[in-house]
Amino acid sequence: MALEIREIHSKSELKQFIQFANDLYKDCPYYCPPLFFDEMNSFKPDMNPALDVCEYQLWMAFRDNKPVGRIAGIINRKANEKWGFRHVRFGWFDFIDDMEVSKTLLDTVAAWGKERGMDGLNGPVGFTDFDHEGLLLEGYEYPAVMASLYNYPYYVKHMDAYGLVKEADWVEMRVFPPQECPERLSRIADIVKQRSKVHVVKVKNSRELVRRFGIQYMDVIDEAYQKLYNFQPMTVAQKNYYKNMYFPILNFDFVTLVVNENEEIVGVGLGMPDISDALRKCGGKLLPFGWYHLLRALKARQMNSFSFLLIAVRPDYQDKGINALFFQDQIPIINKYGIKILETTNILETNTKNIANFTQFDHMFHKRHRAYLKTI
Repeated sequence: MALEIREIHSKSELKQFIQFANDLYKDCPYYCPPLFFDEMNSFKPDMNPALDVCEYQLWMAFRDNKPVGRIAGIINRKANEKWGFRHVRFGWFDFIDDMEVSKTLLDTVAAWGKERGMDGLNGPVGFTDFDHEGLLLEGYEYPAVMASLYNYPYYVKHMDAYGLVKEADWVEMRVFPPQECPERLSRIADIVKQRSKVHVVKVKNSRELVRRFGIQYMDVIDEAYQKLYNFQPMTVAQKNYYKNMYFPILNFDFVTLVVNENEEIVGVGLGMPDISDALRKCGGKLLPFGWYHLLRALKARQMNSFSFLLIAVRPDYQDKGINALFFQDQIPIINKYGIKILETTNILETNTKNIANFTQFDHMFHKRHRAYLKTI
């Protein structure tokens, strides 16, 4: 019955590491499995450019040769430099309800970090701000969306028992869109267009987007997110990675670009159909028929729910009402697709400006996530 901690190195071990969470949550209807191949690629230096600026190690815990927990230790050197921290991060942290398991896994990451000069243990977070982050504290009865973490309620007592304390909280919201864009919002959008000399541009696909604007839209996201929790300024390789990985699968009806009189992108708003049910059906696997469920969800012309992924405005255009243009453009499209529920991704509870984008509509706060910190 002794607990054994093993480092993960081989491809077969990595598969077991990723599969552990799917097995742990196999009877939970709210858990959303990640795309298996995407998780595998996250830990491959030739696939994930975040590893150019990160050092990491994976571990699994076993009892009687049976897996009972997993964890990743991460040091993002570029983020530590930006924020003046010496933090070792923990992520991909899942475990049975056993205090010895969670404590030993956290101790392992803390010791690994201390050996490398770190003095703070921070998580659950990933390599970058674009990975899943934050322990679920509220909203266990709601299905997880693709872009957010889900965990059992017992995780919280394990964090508290280890002496981890709150570092940051995020909220998620359900927004119920109006049948048409409110007159006041349209009026604001029209005033902003004239005053700031901006307008909305729509493109048909990622090829047209790159042909017309290069990776300007990734530059805007990078600049807009600089002040957000734990954000690591993106390298050119990272910008190209996200451009190639995610933008080609988007339905560009749901991509809104705001440009100025020089045809420079100053704002990006985008979302996508909620594919969490498709991921549950296929267990995160594309084969044999997972691709069909995912493609059907991504290409749907009618849908009940929708994931609002991000709104990013270039810093010199913030506080000018640019966000009104996103909603003026998107609300008619949302209604055309029959969408009844908008799910936001994690929004920092201190990011009141972003929260205000959605509280102007019928809404509810239904989930809360937390990142923790402990001195080591």
